[in-house]
Amino acid sequence: MESKILKKVQYTRVNGALINASERIARETALKVMVDGEHYTTAMILAIMEKEYVIGQLYVQGVINGVADIVSIEIENSVADVRLADKREKRDISQNICSDLVVRKENVYSCVRAILKSPVFEETEAVHSAGLFLNGEETVSIAEDLGRHNALDKVIGAGLLKNVDFNRTLAASTGRQPAEMILKCLSAGIPIIATKGVSTSMAVELAEKTGITIAGAVRGDTMIIYSNPERIE
Repeated sequence: MESKILKKVQYTRVNGALINASERIARETALKVMVDGEHYTTAMILAIMEKEYVIGQLYVQGVINGVADIVSIEIENSVADVRLADKREKRDISQNICSDLVVRKENVYSCVRAILKSPVFEETEAVHSAGLFLNGEETVSIAEDLGRHNALDKVIGAGLLKNVDFNRTLAASTGRQPAEMILKCLSAGIPIIATKGVSTSMAVELAEKTGITIAGAVRGDTMIIYSNPERIE
């Protein structure tokens, strides 16, 4: 059965012999985002949690200060039509993290394990997952997308809709952590990001400078803390 996020395709499997078969694969959707009647971006996404994606994307880019700046969002036929309040202040997205959040190492392991339980990934092996956890314990949101960046935008958007204090959150992600992922956490004010993947040099330099903790290679009960290890006890 096809769905909004999965599409059945026919293919030929080569395994000594040629075998005709079929399976469901991830459905890539182009979401066109219009802001106040002007084209803002077109994103290739997994078409679930589109509203959260749009809100999170606008927030990390500093377009909005919060959901109060959004008058309406209408999503239809892969077009998101966003109307913003006329009067809103531009948010500074380059400040350092100011948070006293400290989490136990067991919390880091459990948060990463939580985002790896994806039935869509098990079927397609084609999506990334992200999660947002209050105090490293309470699940705020878990999201899937074709790209790790979009998945992080989705959980940030979900956090905004739930009025979460990002300074008290840990973000978990699949895949490597380049500087762009750290910039998203910095913009939102998220002090800790944990991943089963590894980080890049620029991401580590940025995290060290701005007060973000990167826990990478989180697998089983081991991890590598690339920056600001004092946030994990």
